[in-house]
Amino acid sequence: MTHIDAGAELDPVHPVPAPLPRARGLTAAEVAERVARGEVNDVPVRSSRSTVDIVRANVFTRFNAIIGVLWVIMLSVAPIQDSLFGFVILANTGIGIIQEWRAKKTLDSLALIGEARPTVRRDGAAAEVGTSEIVLGDLIEIGPGDKIVVDGECVETDSLEIDESLLTGEADPVVKQPGDQVMSGSFVVAGGGAFTATKVGREAYAAQLAEEASRFTLVHSELRSGISTILKYVTWMMVPTAIGLIISQLVVKDNDFKDSVARTVGGIVPMVPEGLVLLTSVAFAIGVIRLGRKQCLVQELPAIEGLARVDTVCLDKTGTLTEGGMDVRELHALDGNDETYVRTVLGALGDSDPRPNASLQAIIETYPNGSGWRCLQALPFSSARKYSGASFSEGDGESSTWLLGAPDVLLPDGDPALTETERLNEEGLRVLLLARAGRELDDPSVAEGAEPTALVVLEQRLRPDAADTLRYFDEQNVRAKVISGDNAVSVGAVAGKLGLTGNVVDARRLPAEQHEMAEALDSGTVFGRVTPQQKRDMVGALQSRGHTVAMTGDGVNDVLALKDADIGVSMGSGSEATRAVAQIVLLNNSFATLPSVVAEGRRVIGNITRVATLFLVKTVYSVLLAIMVVISQVEYPFLPRHLTLLSTLTIGVPAFFLALAPNKERARPHFVRRVMRYAIPGGAVAAFATFATYLIAREYYSGPGSLAAETSAATLTLFLISMWVLAIIARPYTWWRVGLVAAMGACFLLVLVVPWLQDFFALKLVGAPMPWTAVGIAVVAAVTLEFMWKWVDRRFPA
Repeated sequence: MTHIDAGAELDPVHPVPAPLPRARGLTAAEVAERVARGEVNDVPVRSSRSTVDIVRANVFTRFNAIIGVLWVIMLSVAPIQDSLFGFVILANTGIGIIQEWRAKKTLDSLALIGEARPTVRRDGAAAEVGTSEIVLGDLIEIGPGDKIVVDGECVETDSLEIDESLLTGEADPVVKQPGDQVMSGSFVVAGGGAFTATKVGREAYAAQLAEEASRFTLVHSELRSGISTILKYVTWMMVPTAIGLIISQLVVKDNDFKDSVARTVGGIVPMVPEGLVLLTSVAFAIGVIRLGRKQCLVQELPAIEGLARVDTVCLDKTGTLTEGGMDVRELHALDGNDETYVRTVLGALGDSDPRPNASLQAIIETYPNGSGWRCLQALPFSSARKYSGASFSEGDGESSTWLLGAPDVLLPDGDPALTETERLNEEGLRVLLLARAGRELDDPSVAEGAEPTALVVLEQRLRPDAADTLRYFDEQNVRAKVISGDNAVSVGAVAGKLGLTGNVVDARRLPAEQHEMAEALDSGTVFGRVTPQQKRDMVGALQSRGHTVAMTGDGVNDVLALKDADIGVSMGSGSEATRAVAQIVLLNNSFATLPSVVAEGRRVIGNITRVATLFLVKTVYSVLLAIMVVISQVEYPFLPRHLTLLSTLTIGVPAFFLALAPNKERARPHFVRRVMRYAIPGGAVAAFATFATYLIAREYYSGPGSLAAETSAATLTLFLISMWVLAIIARPYTWWRVGLVAAMGACFLLVLVVPWLQDFFALKLVGAPMPWTAVGIAVVAAVTLEFMWKWVDRRFPA
């Protein structure tokens, strides 16, 4: 990769030409004619799945198909009590659709707020329109930070530099002249101009490629891929076990056919963790809705999870720690220069740039131009160059060339002006140098030998919420790195005012080799004079050390780093280019919203890890019970109604509350391993204890009704063990978690004591010895669970 510096020949310096007739663009009649012909940029920017996709994704699933077939079978051979699991699936699917639809509405409304609105010139007047309203032949005006939304041909250029790195991978901006092509997906880094749309809608192939690259490059989701892996393993276990169970119950055992079918289905249904995917999507959807209320647009759902896993946040100072505007605090004339003349120069420089950045805007507001000087040549500001410039005819026959930019870039080391600059930087002030150039503006070495004339001191406005946000990240063990193009000392002083301490590093002294750069980044906290390409390299270096990196920014110099970071966060007031590549857009421009996103991600990941353990304990004990039944050649101990009751009370209802509860636990990797290390021993203990109770009951009971009594005893054991698993998962306890576990136990007790519920669920404990034996076995299993899970924690740490 190459870097741009003051000597780069691509710096576009153009004489200011005599005014040419300004292109008027299309007329209203021509626009209407093109709309009628369908020559409209009708490729929608989709921020979320369509309603049809949401319904399809929730209804047509592999497990819904399995459950649906089993439900139809049960409706035809057994009482309605044994078909309750089907109604639960219907309710789950409905909840999933409704919540995702609500999240879609939130996303779409926020996306509309944050949508890019290009400036189009029609009938000689410029107006903002929606991207989808652009027609073929439209004249589109562009300036720094604007994203090129359709393919086109330049008509007007004013020192126009286009960054095409997202399309070509080439880091250097490309200078554009009238007649040059511009590609959708690129963006303006300096200068301005206008181009005619030559390809719109689906004809603009590059637009589709750029949109695909920027909007649908999915964030890696360990949660999503982990659940897919688990479901794949579950399917592999389920199929042969279910076949064995069917043969065992229907062929080997000589039972009533309908009862055998019911018990076979009762063995297969609980193997399916049907609510796990539902609760994951619901948790994400509710997270999107909650963040939407805070004006946070999540362009990719897994970004919520990704930010929760972040351990390093790279912050751009301007627009993130500080507000966009600045104020001129003072003006220091150097070497006896006349301050009145300096003010005149600054006013003329401000007037020479039609699209001033925040620094120049502050100068324009303080020193309005009234000199009548005529601009002959212009050099727009570039974040890679660190300065701008212009040549003027001063009206009295004199001409002069001026540069305005970073003192430590324009001046050689040891210059006396740098000492004063350093002192001001230490106060957190931003300092620009006004220098008179002795060379022509189009000279590649124009900055060499420039005569320092004045220091312009700018005061930056700190965001009032920045200190609290940085403190939050520190408390959560998330390292903050401030990466800025400004002077390192000045940036360090600003960071210090916000309570962020650490080594301050001038990025010009950073090693280029990735390994060495990563070491420097680990030891440093504040980095100044960082070029756009360096920002990208720094993100890569941090990632090479295993860090999960989030990058915040709002300017065009942040685009490459935002694109490469694990999570890109853009301010809503940022450039179109940054909003296009970011996964999260803070529409209210509040850096203080980030902790909410992190907290939401931690809630989702931590809670889904909890409830996944609940679901998979059930899957494990169901598979093991079925295997033991097949080997022992006995009736399956449960009817579907028994397991529906157990699943509802020990998994379904508790999981819903646990999945949506507050959770500040830091997200940890290895989701599958962390879940399975608890689910396998928990499920194994539950299966062996339940089957032991069932076999003892078979020996204890005899005669008519013995199978129902055996089932009731086994159900009691399985419920008590499942409740203990729930009690472990619910830790650490709060009043509502204790209340939740107690309420589920009370509901089961109600079933055991209310006669009509006993009949409905076919649960009746017979005698005293066997029920108390079932309780005793459950107690032993609970103690075993406690010791086993503690051993697992030590033996297989997450």
